[in-house]
Amino acid sequence: MNVSTCLNILREIKDVAFATVDENNQPQVRIIDVMLVEDNKLYFCTARGKDFYKQLKNHPYVAIIGMNKEYQMVRLNGLVKRLEKQKYWIDRIFKHNSLMNYVYPNESRYILEAFCLEEGELEFFDLGKEPIYRESFSVNKEIKPKGFIISNQCIQCGLYQKNCPQQCISNYQIQQERCLYCGLCYEKCPVQAIESKVL
Repeated sequence: MNVSTCLNILREIKDVAFATVDENNQPQVRIIDVMLVEDNKLYFCTARGKDFYKQLKNHPYVAIIGMNKEYQMVRLNGLVKRLEKQKYWIDRIFKHNSLMNYVYPNESRYILEAFCLEEGELEFFDLGKEPIYRESFSVNKEIKPKGFIISNQCIQCGLYQKNCPQQCISNYQIQQERCLYCGLCYEKCPVQAIESKVL
């Protein structure tokens, strides 16, 4: 698994949830088409009259999530930018997404503006296999590690290992790629030896 594969999963899903914040810092979410993916960048567009457009202009960050039929989830969040050469990008988007011609026929397509996400954090989470699998990636940005770790305060009682729903703790180490980040080990540890790095 890598950044390109994950972005292409979002492109294959196509209709994914995009979240922004409005002028009152309230969350807003809607379904938006992933129009293009290339060079580890994700492209989409929206019309200038929409609230989504205004929110992107005022606070150019999005959180994107989609899940395919195999229960593979891709989550992406980061900074978006409005592209230069808008006519070029809108024409490219329409070339690769022919149904858009029915929604915005002829010159009406140019009410749309194209955006690109090229910097952020990406997570792949596969619930369709046993054990589950997760992996995080940087998209041209340094990312902070997430998850739970066992500190040197551990008394090796085995309680958190016994209670782990994915049985991802062995030799007093948490296998991060199999962890649900559920926090059960954190809650069950009698000496608070589990430390959370979940944001």
